[in-house]
Amino acid sequence: MSTEKSTPESDRKMIFRFRWPERIEHIILLISFIGLASTGLPQKFAQNHLAESMIALLGGIETVRIIHRVFATVLMATGIYHGGSITYKLFVLGQPPYMLPRFSDFTDLIKTMAFNLGLSKKHPRMGRFNFGEKLEYWAVIWGMGVMILTGFMLWNPIATTRFLPGEAIPAAKTAHGNEALLAVLAIIIWHMYNVLVARRNLSIFSGKISREIMEEEHALELEAIEQGETPQPPPPDIYRKRMKRFVPFAIFMTILLLAGLIWFVTFEQTAITTIPPIY
Repeated sequence: MSTEKSTPESDRKMIFRFRWPERIEHIILLISFIGLASTGLPQKFAQNHLAESMIALLGGIETVRIIHRVFATVLMATGIYHGGSITYKLFVLGQPPYMLPRFSDFTDLIKTMAFNLGLSKKHPRMGRFNFGEKLEYWAVIWGMGVMILTGFMLWNPIATTRFLPGEAIPAAKTAHGNEALLAVLAIIIWHMYNVLVARRNLSIFSGKISREIMEEEHALELEAIEQGETPQPPPPDIYRKRMKRFVPFAIFMTILLLAGLIWFVTFEQTAITTIPPIY
């Protein structure tokens, strides 16, 4: 006889949460992150035997550096797409800026801590993205900014030292490596635990989330969905007017940012070939 507890039909109901472009974007971000971590950390800890084995397995340090740069380029391209996607949602679809921090996020944090410590019997009711998800989102944005800036300095050391002292290169290397290590630890300890262990929330892959998780983590959004108060697409005439303004801007910014990305990755061909070891 099965010992599995019966679950009410309402709890088994799945609620749509993420569209397929958002899910694909997350998958590409995940792949690029794994690729960067797998090729970056062995370089940071190159004296470690495990790191040496990983570098040898991938074809040597020059190959590892090239692979690392390929994944970095993919990550930056994903960032460009994400910026366009956010702009489209805000100014064409008219969606609220869900990810902007609010004072209620701070109070939700305090209430959640009180609930987890048993000081309160009521879990805070939160919207589409709670304070933890916003913290992770802005940590990714901050991390990408740091990694791109320091990555440019390491990718183009000659150009960097034309404007900054030579000490900037080892400083950038330290910041780049430490930020990467921090990101990997945050993903493993915080993100993966909350997504795979604490609640097993795979909505970013399936597009759907259980009602049970919605009631705990996004009760305000669930209430809005059930009352039909979620943001609706603009009327067709307004949508067309917004698209007429958005499309030229999007094309211009895409060309400009992709040109900048190409310049970024082709500006210098340095720090790939290593000096042959002296025995």
